[in-house]
Amino acid sequence: TCCGELLVNHLVESGEVVDVVYLDFSKAFDTVSHDILINKLGKYNLDGVTIRWVNNWLDNRTQRVVINGSQSCWKGIISGVPQGSVLGPALFNIFINGLDIGIESKLIKFADDTKLGGVATALVIIQNDLDKLEKWSKVNRMKFNKDKCKVLHLGRNNQFHTYRMGSDCLGGSTAERDLGVIVDHKLNMSQQCDAVAKKANMILGCINRCVVSKTREVILLLYSALVRPQLEYCVQFWAPHFKKDVEKLERVQRRATRMIKGLENMTYEG
Repeated sequence: TCCGELLVNHLVESGEVVDVVYLDFSKAFDTVSHDILINKLGKYNLDGVTIRWVNNWLDNRTQRVVINGSQSCWKGIISGVPQGSVLGPALFNIFINGLDIGIESKLIKFADDTKLGGVATALVIIQNDLDKLEKWSKVNRMKFNKDKCKVLHLGRNNQFHTYRMGSDCLGGSTAERDLGVIVDHKLNMSQQCDAVAKKANMILGCINRCVVSKTREVILLLYSALVRPQLEYCVQFWAPHFKKDVEKLERVQRRATRMIKGLENMTYEG
């Protein structure tokens, strides 16, 4: 996904206008049809024993609702892959693997996080691809939550075309959270820098309050495990360009340095 974002960034920097449609499946993992999934497993040439094992794993599951002590009747579950399991995401990926068949625009999938993008001048191509995705969802008994499907219009002189799925027009957006990274319509990463600095400072505050030992070994270990990943996650895409954003992130590192006993007056570069 990061590579896809870098490609979009390159197109915009080259002067292209780009539209990215952020797609949202409604209750994605819960609506995977068992019979369609088993049929797809057969098409991927899995052996019969494995397919029967998966079928038995999904079959004969029941559920009921309990509210304030009142219970509904048990009902059989005919769709959905168990979330929190190791096998669940793998089966979901197999189920949506054919989503990009016949798609001409760039389609990026990461589990249920899916987006469609292309040069905005190719309006007809993007719209045709959305029509194909809508058809795929009906054939596979899944639904897109069209209220949450948003279009991010990127690049100067973007005409802000309106796209539709079925009979519903998709709304536009000025910023979207893409796998934890905030992407805005100007590809300005200040919002992302603000969010990262805020979360990193919150973690540092928790460390400062809860950890008694402030030795170098302890603080460096906690910083490397808890804080640094926040600052480096997908940084190839959102690396700050403005001085104010760079300083905001550097203040986080200075704060961490000051927490170490004996290094209170040293810069983090030292």
